[in-house]
Amino acid sequence: MGYLIGMDEAGYGPNLGPLVITASLWEVPGEPRDFDFWSALESVVSNSRPRRNSELLHVADSKEVHSSAKGLGPLERSTFPFLQVVNDADQVDSLGKLWRLLIASPAHLDAIQEHPWNGDDRFALPTAVENTGTRDSQQKLQTALDAAGIQLKALCSEIVLPERFNHLCREYGSKGVMLTRLCMQLLTRVWDRESDEPTLIIGDKHGGRNRYDEYLDEILDGEMIFRVEESTARSIYRVGATEIRFQTKAEAHFPVAVSSMVCKYTREVMMELFNQFWSEHVPDIKPTKGYPVDARRFKSEIAAAQAELEISDQILWRGQ
Repeated sequence: MGYLIGMDEAGYGPNLGPLVITASLWEVPGEPRDFDFWSALESVVSNSRPRRNSELLHVADSKEVHSSAKGLGPLERSTFPFLQVVNDADQVDSLGKLWRLLIASPAHLDAIQEHPWNGDDRFALPTAVENTGTRDSQQKLQTALDAAGIQLKALCSEIVLPERFNHLCREYGSKGVMLTRLCMQLLTRVWDRESDEPTLIIGDKHGGRNRYDEYLDEILDGEMIFRVEESTARSIYRVGATEIRFQTKAEAHFPVAVSSMVCKYTREVMMELFNQFWSEHVPDIKPTKGYPVDARRFKSEIAAAQAELEISDQILWRGQ
């Protein structure tokens, strides 16, 4: 038995909406570095876009699964079964339940729900596909996982809204350091550092950063960190029975791809709620994804309503 942890983020660059970082924890038979999810689950998942009417779940970098032109449907169809598998006792049928599934901190959950556009946690899920279809996919996915001896043990996220994003950037000196430290903090929720079972942690590299040992050291209790490799392609470390990799194109690894999709799905649903809120106050406004050029257009168009509603830039706009 071994464990794999995949980490990724969505929404690092926008000025509007949340940054979402997700870690997925998987138990697998045997040595995790040798385990091939793609062949073990080939009956239910595909790394490439499935043909029309295929029942396979498209699991890949969320940028490949989701496109604005096709709407939320393809991403939701492939992501939702994983959310249901890890939360089998209770359907994830609202945004509030999704938040409670992913977020451990009551304070962070309260902070999210206090925002004017996040107040209604009854926002129904799924939004673009039929619930019966996602339940059928969940059952097929669970059957395939069981047959392969795989368990999806946890999905955990950091959901960082603009006010906290700006505060952490100021505290840490840059958003790059903020991202790395939030990833390390998220790891503490899914990584059993005292386990003797072999564990592999994989995450995407953070921009041009090659050194991560000093940030790993902040979450460890004096454990020895062995530096295996530090290069532009990957940075690899060992801590006890655990290997930690930060590498380019990490989404090629199944656990990272699933985390990428959960990040993107969570952000996209929250942006739908955000746009819905502002459309109620600024009729006919074009929705935004929150990325820099369009975010400035959107902010200009909501300026009068923002002032009337007394909503500060502090909770709306990321300055970094």
